[in-house]
Amino acid sequence: MEKLLITTTNELEGYRVTRQLGVVRGLTVRSRSVLGNLGASLQTILGGNITLYSELAEKARQEAYDLMVQHAQQRGANAVLAMRYDANEITDGVTEVLAYGTAVVVEPR
Repeated sequence: MEKLLITTTNELEGYRVTRQLGVVRGLTVRSRSVLGNLGASLQTILGGNITLYSELAEKARQEAYDLMVQHAQQRGANAVLAMRYDANEITDGVTEVLAYGTAVVVEPR
């Protein structure tokens, strides 16, 4: 399948929506290992960017994004409008990351 067009805006310049397919989403739940938490704790002593947590957050966002793309493709979309991320802590050290948007079929104007 061709690459999906994804935007955070409600419209895609140069295209018109021919069909709306509804909300699509990708959800992942992540936690850092005990060793990862220990390493991150050591990084907090020095201050600055906690790279172990930054990498975990980026991997979680990418996984949620990829799952949203798969969901959109399964619905027959060639674009996703109003794409957003959301994240919540489920319990101490366990976070869910959600990527969502509106799956649509677009064609060039």
